[in-house]
Amino acid sequence: QVQLQESGGGSVQAGGSLRLSCAASGSTVTTYCMGWFRQVPGKEREAVAALYTSSNSPFYGDSAKGRFTINYDNFKRTLYLQMNSLKPEDTAMYYCAAGACAQGLLLLNEYNNWGQGTQVTVSS
Repeated sequence: QVQLQESGGGSVQAGGSLRLSCAASGSTVTTYCMGWFRQVPGKEREAVAALYTSSNSPFYGDSAKGRFTINYDNFKRTLYLQMNSLKPEDTAMYYCAAGACAQGLLLLNEYNNWGQGTQVTVSS
């Protein structure tokens, strides 16, 4: 079982930047992918960005392309999400997740370990 702890959320103005971190602990033997997802009240959780931990090759959801960068530090076992040019519509709870991703990186049901989330609020 993998435990995930997110940090780095906060409040920023539009156009600003934030860097989210997700520290993994416990057994990561069956963890092949990690990703960031976000959710606002009343809406479904959506994929932001994800990668295979062995290759660090990223995949991005449409909302993140060109503005966000995901990467994984294998030595620290920490996943990062650098978010630039933030918009008010990026306001959400951001969750870190880990899984096997046999069917795809951006599918929620491929992830079986989730963090508690970190809030990101972007004001206009």
